[in-house]
Amino acid sequence: MRRPRTMEWAARSNHMGGIPRKMLVAAVAAFARAVANILNTTTVYNSETLIRLVQSRPPGVPLLTVSNHMSTLDDPVMWGFKGFPTADPKLVRWVLAAEDICFKNSVLSYLFRLGKCIPITRGAGVYQEHMNEALDRLSDGAWLHTFPEGKVYQESAPIRRLKWGTASLIARAPVTPIVLPIVHHGFQEVMPENYLLGRRPPFPLWNKNIKIIVGDPIEFDLPKLRETAVSMSKHLSPSSSGWPKTTPCGLDEPAQKCLYSSISEQIRTVMENLRSFGKSIPFLKS
Repeated sequence: MRRPRTMEWAARSNHMGGIPRKMLVAAVAAFARAVANILNTTTVYNSETLIRLVQSRPPGVPLLTVSNHMSTLDDPVMWGFKGFPTADPKLVRWVLAAEDICFKNSVLSYLFRLGKCIPITRGAGVYQEHMNEALDRLSDGAWLHTFPEGKVYQESAPIRRLKWGTASLIARAPVTPIVLPIVHHGFQEVMPENYLLGRRPPFPLWNKNIKIIVGDPIEFDLPKLRETAVSMSKHLSPSSSGWPKTTPCGLDEPAQKCLYSSISEQIRTVMENLRSFGKSIPFLKS
């Protein structure tokens, strides 16, 4: 399998004095605000919870936001709503990004690295190399965003079974992150996957309505979840699929899978409840 162009050096905050990142963040923030607020109408429910956790959560406590994935523009445009601090490089999220889309060549790799993106190889598993980089960012107390569905889904349908990568980060992080669920609707109309001859439009569409529903932090009883996972996995056999035999908390492969499945299902249930709630409310002012 081809390794992504990693360019870790471009992701460092002190790269060239931080000037390239500041320039890129300012440009992307302007683009996101224009798409969200000028070209289209964006309404947000419970935006104050997201803003508060981005700006003033306890020192050293990481923030992990999770959302559905309806278009290639979800990030960064979902952060472009009025009142959100989009232009501060220190507050901008880190995000897991598909290496086959965002890291196709050196130019894209450099730009996405400046934009605090971490390359992830879809299908390479929860223990692939750059998941450790994501864990490092959580260890730093940073904000990380993930799309746990793993790919773009533009159908108006229930939240699908989530990939286990996000759950593994929650379970393995040295400090358990604040996990904040977000569900949005409308990006599939701003950037439809099948617009002209089965391709995306060359630029965002306009006069669309975007709705963003921010939930409340999800509480995880990790000691109890680990205990349950061990109990559930007693009669399961390892699959010798490249997973570590045990984790630092002493879980073997079957127990790890049960734990990640349980965490993922808890997140999926909350996201689906948000999606159902969002369908029942009108467009709101952010």
